Amino acid sequence: MNRIARIASLGHYLPSRVVTNDDLAALMNTSDEWIRERTGIQERRFVDDDMGCTDLGVEAARQALAKAEWDVTDVDFIVFATLSPDLYFPGNAVLLQDRLGMREVGALDIRTQCTGFVYGLATADAYIRMGLADRVLVVGAEVHSRGLRLTDEGRDTAVIFGDGAGAACVEVADEEGPSRILSHSLHGEGKHAGELCIVKPGSADSPYVSAEQIEAGLMAPHMNGREVFRHAVTRFPEAIMEVLEAAGLGLDDLKVLVPHQANLRITEMVGKRLGLGPERVISNIERRGNTTAASIPIAFSEAVDEGRIERGDLVCLAAFGAGFTWGANLLRY
Repeated sequence: MNRIARIASLGHYLPSRVVTNDDLAALMNTSDEWIRERTGIQERRFVDDDMGCTDLGVEAARQALAKAEWDVTDVDFIVFATLSPDLYFPGNAVLLQDRLGMREVGALDIRTQCTGFVYGLATADAYIRMGLADRVLVVGAEVHSRGLRLTDEGRDTAVIFGDGAGAACVEVADEEGPSRILSHSLHGEGKHAGELCIVKPGSADSPYVSAEQIEAGLMAPHMNGREVFRHAVTRFPEAIMEVLEAAGLGLDDLKVLVPHQANLRITEMVGKRLGLGPERVISNIERRGNTTAASIPIAFSEAVDEGRIERGDLVCLAAFGAGFTWGANLLRY
């Protein structure tokens, strides 16, 4: 018997603190109009001082577990995608395992940034297909706010990112049922690594980190926005078409696309190139900002809660980000 997997449930969690464009304009030389024109973002969420990345993941996971009617002891494996872990090491997956009181299950962290949830879902699917697990918890969570330079020097990236978490319970599927994961497409091209990165701290050269490097902003995100946009609007459609073709399906079969919420202009361009109207492309970046590995599960979970995605709908998840990495998942929810 061929083993197949499905998403049993989704959950998401957002900090309560809303940060508007006007709030940022009070800290740096920017404006609501400038931010909306370039990114489409109107507001985002920031954590309070007593909350970390694992805390966000725990709340999203609890939601997903409750909706799936899983007990924490039902989970066989954890995949945690983040670029903003609580500690340099160990990873957040083991911290989540402890916080939720789980069994001594395998706990894997994924560091592919914006594509983290896409890679994580493909990993969960593979573990289930190989018989290594029956139920996998996949989490994407980020705390960007503490690493942003909320100054004129950091403006280009500081206005983009937000905090939040999303989670999915992935389980062995009934072959006769409507829900199943169908195909994946995963890619990487490291020659562009310097176009979107955080340079320090790092062990590639000495010193590991210094006061001068901190002052120079090397611990904050660096992004060549023009190059990221140019590659993203090409790679998104490529990955989407790859997973559709692998499943023997076409764009007409697709109910909705849930893209990584990088920039509203990228999302609009991708939809236009594929001939998908706004009603078929999920977007929440206006209210959430870019939450990297958390953006797809948050948007997916919200769309399910709002009734925009129902059981049996053909859904494509797609992402592009640092690395460069890009990819897509195709599934019937």
